[in-house]
Amino acid sequence: MRVIQFREALREAMSEEMRRDKNVFLMGEEVAEYNGAYKVSQGMLDEFGPDRVIDTPISELGFAGLGVGAAMNGLRPIIEFMTFNFSLVAIDQIVNSAAKMLAMSGGAYNVPIVFRGATGNAGQLGATHSSNFENWFANTPGLKVVVPSNPYDAKGLLKASIRDNDPVIYMESELMYGDKGEVPEGEYLLPIGVADVKRKGKDVTIVSFGKMMKVALEAAEELAKDGVDAEVIDLRTVRPIDYAAVVESVKKTNRCVVVEEANPLAAISSEIAYHLQRNAFDYLDAPVIRVNSMDIPLSYAPTYIEATLPNVKRTLAAVKQVMYK
Repeated sequence: MRVIQFREALREAMSEEMRRDKNVFLMGEEVAEYNGAYKVSQGMLDEFGPDRVIDTPISELGFAGLGVGAAMNGLRPIIEFMTFNFSLVAIDQIVNSAAKMLAMSGGAYNVPIVFRGATGNAGQLGATHSSNFENWFANTPGLKVVVPSNPYDAKGLLKASIRDNDPVIYMESELMYGDKGEVPEGEYLLPIGVADVKRKGKDVTIVSFGKMMKVALEAAEELAKDGVDAEVIDLRTVRPIDYAAVVESVKKTNRCVVVEEANPLAAISSEIAYHLQRNAFDYLDAPVIRVNSMDIPLSYAPTYIEATLPNVKRTLAAVKQVMYK
């Protein structure tokens, strides 16, 4: 099987869907002439032209609203935010228009739109460019929230998101665009709302998503050296959440650690922990432990970044705690 970059998997997904459906188009800052801020849309302007690959002004509120209106009238926009930190400028269009339109119109208007772009930290970019909003958007009825962790998932989930009739928040990572992975030649889609067991195990369940899967999988490899067999679950989507996959794993391992980049209060990890105590209490041999970023804005200094974010060391400590070691 061929190996391609994360950004190439995203490009293939968009290009294939644009060839398949003339109603799909891409719009955002620098997506056309500059080939995308992260080169995700490289070459797409040449193939599809300026009517379907559209550069916008620095005006997230404006082009997000334009996208919502286009989706209500039968088109399927892909709206790229250079970072989801900038989506806050457009949050009224996302939360009060796209997410609520189907309900407010009594089912008359679907909004088949994908808002996609980078989430979370990407190194020394400062606090205002380093936030995680997965849990914010997941808290909004009417939205679906997808956070892929590798090129294979990225392509299959983006194609499914573009075909979905509901608004989808599709969150990537600047630190993953150059990651490489196996992606098949033929067309495939991955269902939204279905988690994936990336590593089978019997001693403890580690749940994560997005780029924190790297932390989870590396921690599992380190644990294996000490004879601890960790099962690692990639949620893939955080609305809807595949609760059943997590519960079934915990029924087997009896212990759970959740690794998430977001701050701890009202996080996805909080929801997983609540759901397990509500629906798998009798199977738990220890309280669920969460490994989140520290509850502070992310600093610019690299030493503070390292101390703030979830990492393998903190994950190993959490696993040892749930195993009473």
